Amino acid sequence: MAARKKASAAGKTAAETITAAAAAAKASPYVQRVIEDPDLRDNVRVAFDQARQAYERLSNGKAPAKALMNDKKLQKQLKTSAEALRDATQALREGPKTRRRRGRTVIRVAMVGAAGAGLAIAMSSDVRRKVLDTLFGKEEEFEYTSSSTSASASPVTPISA
Repeated sequence: MAARKKASAAGKTAAETITAAAAAAKASPYVQRVIEDPDLRDNVRVAFDQARQAYERLSNGKAPAKALMNDKKLQKQLKTSAEALRDATQALREGPKTRRRRGRTVIRVAMVGAAGAGLAIAMSSDVRRKVLDTLFGKEEEFEYTSSSTSASASPVTPISA
């Protein structure tokens, strides 16, 4: 109700106020990191879930001091929540991690090289001959001479039945 009165006093509607707040939040580098980084979002989600479960376990009717000292599951949930929050704050402080794309570049260069070599082999008979000679050895040139002569061979007569 108070926000509506302030917005109407300034001449803005509630929708304009919400839009301005969303634009301001979007411009924040921290909000951008939460939007872009799935690991950061996961850490915040885990911290929230574990803290909620720990709170439910803590407020189940037992004395809080006794539950904190004796309940191992509660201690584990609190520890997991604290670790996830620590990881999230550390990720926010460090800034975005740049991913190395070294492997992609090597693969791309190898594919372009293989395609170029394939084109060179397909287009040039000299290159093709050199590659075949390298892989299988040079061709030996020889002339075929028959050991039998056609004049000394007996003529073939068809068999009729």
